[in-house]
Amino acid sequence: MNKKEVNCASEKMLCDLHTHSTFSDGTYTPTELLEEAEKLGLYAIALTDHNGVKGLPEFIESSKGRDIVALAGIEFSVDYNEKELHIIALGVKPEHFDEITEMMEGVRQRKEQSNVELIRALADAGYEVDYDKIRAEHGGGYINRAHIATALTEKGYVKSNKEAFATLLSKTGGFYKEPKRLDAFEVIEYIKKIGAVAILAHPFLNLEEQELRVFLPIAREHGLDGMETVYSEYSAEEIALSQSIAAEYGLIESGGSDFHGSNKTHISMAKGTGSLEVPARLAKIIIDKIKS
Repeated sequence: MNKKEVNCASEKMLCDLHTHSTFSDGTYTPTELLEEAEKLGLYAIALTDHNGVKGLPEFIESSKGRDIVALAGIEFSVDYNEKELHIIALGVKPEHFDEITEMMEGVRQRKEQSNVELIRALADAGYEVDYDKIRAEHGGGYINRAHIATALTEKGYVKSNKEAFATLLSKTGGFYKEPKRLDAFEVIEYIKKIGAVAILAHPFLNLEEQELRVFLPIAREHGLDGMETVYSEYSAEEIALSQSIAAEYGLIESGGSDFHGSNKTHISMAKGTGSLEVPARLAKIIIDKIKS
């Protein structure tokens, strides 16, 4: 047990339980994430790449000897009532990495087909993107619209990744067709089966309050442990509402920046858009849950 695990009760200590590496759509390697977290003096950091665990071996190995708690995670893209939700698993053990990779192979193949169709549709409309280059740069990692947004920005078709998502890559823009996703409740059950903690990520990015109130009781029955109540793109009012709803439904709280490095330049690790603060006590509660 390192000294930060002993002293984490200090309210001044912070954590970041939602980050991405080069193994999905981030621009920091797992090691660089840990180095940045150490510079910031964080108590804990979680690596939660999209739909894959290939970055976790490096993350775990690089965390050895560091004065920081490293939580191995994954962010699953799931379906609920034809809407995309994200469920984070925290405390994923190495003995389940191969199993998860095999389980996600079908998801990866469907996403790859969706990417190819998107690139083709963009090209037909005059927006040329070199998908082979994107693949080569990301060496087998999970490729999604963020990578394509970066390519569109670099080519000058849009001014930023944010503009790309709002226009060419939007779900209503005519170019992008969503791939079939895993079922939300089946994923929650799987996370519990492997002994990890199941967290609903940034619910207000995907659901209205009433939809969330319908989802949560069912999700709790399937094993949902908690939800993100502190998130980079939440207003103070949304944070307060999230915290109230979590308490109402008996959910533990989590939080994070959703850090992607230069793919989301407006979001900094642990600080979000500037004022984010995820107290270390949230990480400690989750760690205790993983150990129980």
